[in-house]
Amino acid sequence: MHGHNNGLKTALLMGTMVGVLALIGYAVALFFNNAFFIWVFAFIGVATVAYTYWNSDKIAIRSMNAYPVTPQQVPGLYRIVEELSSSAGQPMPRLYVAPTMTPNAFATGRNPRNAAVCCTEGILQLLDEREMRGVLGHELMHVYNRDILTGSIAAALASVISSIGQYLSFAGLFGGNRENSNAAGGLLIALLAPMASGIIQMAISRTREFDADEDSARLTGDPLALASALQKLHHGNNARPLNPDDRRVASTASMMIANPFRGGGLGNLFSTHPPMEQRIARLEQQARGMNRF
Repeated sequence: MHGHNNGLKTALLMGTMVGVLALIGYAVALFFNNAFFIWVFAFIGVATVAYTYWNSDKIAIRSMNAYPVTPQQVPGLYRIVEELSSSAGQPMPRLYVAPTMTPNAFATGRNPRNAAVCCTEGILQLLDEREMRGVLGHELMHVYNRDILTGSIAAALASVISSIGQYLSFAGLFGGNRENSNAAGGLLIALLAPMASGIIQMAISRTREFDADEDSARLTGDPLALASALQKLHHGNNARPLNPDDRRVASTASMMIANPFRGGGLGNLFSTHPPMEQRIARLEQQARGMNRF
């Protein structure tokens, strides 16, 4: 749908993340002095990708306790999505609403024919129709660019790597092959691997957020509508953040159009979302190029 070379960039990033998982398997093999663990972690990686591929939509919708809605319940939402889907020549996704006043939205599903768009009750109350078009265009472009599958797999692999790293760190303190001279090296790899996977996941997510913003502006022809929506969402999510300690919500956070947790400080450096001021500035620049400013 665009010329951002997303496929190549994402393939490189995803390949690196799979490599990190293989490296942590190697670390476990060193720690326990048993090469069998390399194959175990290779299987875990493949199984995680396969499961996420087929269930990414169900996992995300369930994590937000979202419920399906009909055209009679949310006629405005349906009308906007139908118009944008038709303009893009793509099938209409399923629509859901999440029962939270935190204003946000996300799309999920492995391809356009198995996609769903979820809006929170908060965003439906916060934004006007023009701003909602910008947001929904953004989410639909994630679907059309196959971003949802990539992001879901990256998040799943990052979660696996983090869990393994935590387990191995615990094992290093209370068990393991203490006489193995390679154990220290294996433990160091296990400690650093979750950090590396988090940085890679952040890079994947940030790249795709910028591109979805640009593509949404092209689809709707109104970059400033999305810029206005992002400004409101930034303040709305700081005022009504989701709970970052809820692991189900945390796994879906990277898919949302705005960071659902309260921002600020060093946490922004490791956020899966680009700084909001950068996104807005890019959209304003795009508007000038389209003579819409």
